[in-house]
Amino acid sequence: MLLSFLLIIPLLGLFTILSFDSYNKYNQHILTKNLFIGDFSLQDLLYKKIAFVFSIINLTLSLVIYILFDFSINQFQFVQEFYDLKIFNVYLGIDGISIYFILLTTIIMPIAILSNWNSIYINVKTFLIIMLLLETLLLGVFLVSDILLFYIFFESILPPLFLLIGLFGSTNKVRASFYIFLYTLGGSLFLLLSILTMSSIMGTTDYDALFKNNFDYNIQLFLFCGIFIAFAVKTPTIFLNSWLLKAHVESPLGGSILLAGIVLKLSLYGIFRLILPILPNFFFNYTYIIYVIGVISIIYASFSTLRTIDIKELIAYSSVSHAAVYLIGAFSNTIEGIEGSILLGLGHGFVSSGLFICAGGILYDRSGTRLIFFYKGMAQIMPLFSILFFILSLGNCGAPLTLNFIGEFLSLYGVFERLPFLGFIASSSIILSAAYTIYMFNRIVFGGSFSLFFKNNILDVTKREFFLLFILVIFTVIFGIYPSIILNGLHYSISSLIFKM
Repeated sequence: MLLSFLLIIPLLGLFTILSFDSYNKYNQHILTKNLFIGDFSLQDLLYKKIAFVFSIINLTLSLVIYILFDFSINQFQFVQEFYDLKIFNVYLGIDGISIYFILLTTIIMPIAILSNWNSIYINVKTFLIIMLLLETLLLGVFLVSDILLFYIFFESILPPLFLLIGLFGSTNKVRASFYIFLYTLGGSLFLLLSILTMSSIMGTTDYDALFKNNFDYNIQLFLFCGIFIAFAVKTPTIFLNSWLLKAHVESPLGGSILLAGIVLKLSLYGIFRLILPILPNFFFNYTYIIYVIGVISIIYASFSTLRTIDIKELIAYSSVSHAAVYLIGAFSNTIEGIEGSILLGLGHGFVSSGLFICAGGILYDRSGTRLIFFYKGMAQIMPLFSILFFILSLGNCGAPLTLNFIGEFLSLYGVFERLPFLGFIASSSIILSAAYTIYMFNRIVFGGSFSLFFKNNILDVTKREFFLLFILVIFTVIFGIYPSIILNGLHYSISSLIFKM
């Protein structure tokens, strides 16, 4: 029942908030909206505490599952089957790959809730309900062992994201919410066609049955095109990334953290579930097409990042570049490349979340602007922020002793083994990421004397902000120094995946 609890606990938090609101209407003498602490009512503060506590409970449960997980078995564990549903059966299970994405989700979610602790003070209850619902839906993607349920959870995150950006975003929030909804919904229709084709041929959508089947080569061509288009939009790759930039720039801080930390990893996880084990014959022969798309995405996103002046847009462009690196690493058909893609995905989740907190949660909340040239000399008035920002910037450019370095090195090594020439071009991401990240850091933290406006209005990080950034920095550095904590658990699952192909 542990996996069911992972899905149920956020829903319990959601219904607790709803039920408490209903109860409070009849008990106004106990807690009313007329009692405020700063900009928040006592009721809103209680809502936030409820959501945060339930997210911490889910994190604790995921750690218990990780401790009990047996990494020497190449099977789905903690399997649960529900046959009593009228429409279809529900199968839950996790393996050595999905366990790390589940941990990433449960770690990022409390951070996302805490990041908007003070910045959202209107419709707080709605915001927290959306966040808790998103946690359940995101975990559902990694827990189900059925391709149709994967698609349902994969698509079900769109309405909450649409509402999250549309209700709590910035100036052009409505436009951005429609961009993310229509782009990803349109791309996923091709995924649905592929799933229906597999279901009509096999008569089942269960992972184990599909893994054992060998589709005809022409059918694999059709299936691969449909699945890859959906994942190319969600990654995103070149020509399909405009929704991500608008969503990141206009999204509230918690939404940006979820997008960069978890949502962009759904396509990476989908590759290990739907493409590598089910369609090996096709992608073996046409890997160079994926590599060309990935290399173009890396170069385009990197040069676009060099010229942008918006901090959140810069971080969003860098996410496109790093996503392209772990995309081509996942298709390398080598143990190093696939393990590196997972490590880079996890590292990017920690680092990009921290950078968005620095940009959207600290600098923007204090100054009201995201333009880089307004900031200079922040090290003189924000020393703690500058140190944490520097470590996260090193992680973003893949410096040694960070998890991103291990993931990027292994991913590019796997690409070199498969196609050396394209691997050499893809390695330009190392230089380009260092260029735009250090350039951004230098302009913000140094670059001259700060203005009197910043001297009078900007303070260093608070305890809450320091706690959030310090946790992300610790994960980035510890796993960068000792990646065997993750690699030892991945070896057997990745080796078995390659052997089956």
